[in-house]
Amino acid sequence: MGEQILPLIFDGKGMDVLDQRLLPTEIKYNRHETTEGVFVAIKDMQLRGAPLIGIAAAYGMYIASTEIETGNYDEFLDELRKKGDYLSTARPTAVNLRWAVDRMLKLVESLRVESIEKIREELKKEATEINEEDVRICRGIGENLLPLLKDGDGILTHCNAGALATYKYGTATSPMYLAKEKGWNIKVFADETRPYNQGARLTAFELQQAGIDVTLICDNMAGVAMEKGWVNAIIVGTDRVAANGDVANKIGTMSLSILAKNFSIPFYIAAPTPTIDMNTPSGKEIPIEERAHEEITMFRGVRVAPEGIKVFNPSFDVTPNENVTAIVTEKGVVYPPFAENLKKLFEE
Repeated sequence: MGEQILPLIFDGKGMDVLDQRLLPTEIKYNRHETTEGVFVAIKDMQLRGAPLIGIAAAYGMYIASTEIETGNYDEFLDELRKKGDYLSTARPTAVNLRWAVDRMLKLVESLRVESIEKIREELKKEATEINEEDVRICRGIGENLLPLLKDGDGILTHCNAGALATYKYGTATSPMYLAKEKGWNIKVFADETRPYNQGARLTAFELQQAGIDVTLICDNMAGVAMEKGWVNAIIVGTDRVAANGDVANKIGTMSLSILAKNFSIPFYIAAPTPTIDMNTPSGKEIPIEERAHEEITMFRGVRVAPEGIKVFNPSFDVTPNENVTAIVTEKGVVYPPFAENLKKLFEE
């Protein structure tokens, strides 16, 4: 892949976050050494992608622990819980954020007899382990997805579920990187992904950097690409999978799933197991973040819509489970019925 640009670098004290809002024209890292700084990095989309948000939150919880001055365990835990609740409000749809916060808090709850200094050391180790787990998980997803593809396939993806949304391989892009390692000749179609253009700015950028054959298309061109027979599979990531297999992902994913069904093209979800939320029964219970109207009415500071126009700008939509061919995790491929088979995944 050549020298890879990492989306986040933790040095034991703070995080250097690649500001993905500036890509592909500028590569800039922002330094964050406070809980508030990590919150802003997540909230303002300096970093994005459910797995990467989880990694950042884990490091954020360690950073938060260094800001708490008390030596009393109960006071320390109470303060850390408050900071965890604060971090969790940065972006509500991605389940990995709360998952990482809760995992760090559970670790602290298990260390009641230890000193605060020892607890901080263990929090740093746990955050690093969450980061390393992500690399293993993403490669595992790619290894499980690759047998569902073949050399010469055309693959369509939406938004950025790539290395910039995780740490190294990405989720939806993992089989693309592994196919390249095998010497396969695959062609990727990257949706622009309006209104934030993560496909144009990020997916197209990282795949081109990796030497993968990638073609950028506008979201409303996907149906034509399918009609022409250029697309053999659609692979997207996810910010949350409900217990019944409904999938929350970047706005426009549901429309793609309907097109895929029409053209009989397999529709695969690349999902790390931490993104599967068995406590959310269906997609109806997933909170959908709505973002600022400027993302639609403005472009690089220039107004492109009438003043005072009403705007609806949901960041995600929910793809019903009946439109999903399979949910591919690091533990294996899950086929319908999802409510039954996702449960089995966590019983193994």
